[in-house]
Amino acid sequence: MYQFILVVHMFVCLCIVGLVLVQQGKGATMGAAFGSGASQTVFGSRGSGSFLLKVTVAFVAVFFSTSIVLNYMATKASRQEQAMTLPAENINKQAAPITPSSIPTSTGSTNNKPQL
Repeated sequence: MYQFILVVHMFVCLCIVGLVLVQQGKGATMGAAFGSGASQTVFGSRGSGSFLLKVTVAFVAVFFSTSIVLNYMATKASRQEQAMTLPAENINKQAAPITPSSIPTSTGSTNNKPQL
């Protein structure tokens, strides 16, 4: 399921990039800079929104949704992995006591220079 959502996420991402690059900017024509008579309409000179803009908004909504779902699934998998890889501690097993014979002693001179 994770791989399928990831493939959809990548496809939507590429579609958003393509749609944004295909659309014209707001000031693409010289007439838009001077009003060109359409500035008196209710929605301005661009109208209520083109088909490409609506499709882009729909793809952005799907992109955000898949981002949230992928984040949730990755966090859930990470928590399960951490729970499974914790070291199993044996309660009955006790650590060996430290005795003076188990402590390594240094032999030789106190000078750390190599002897020639």
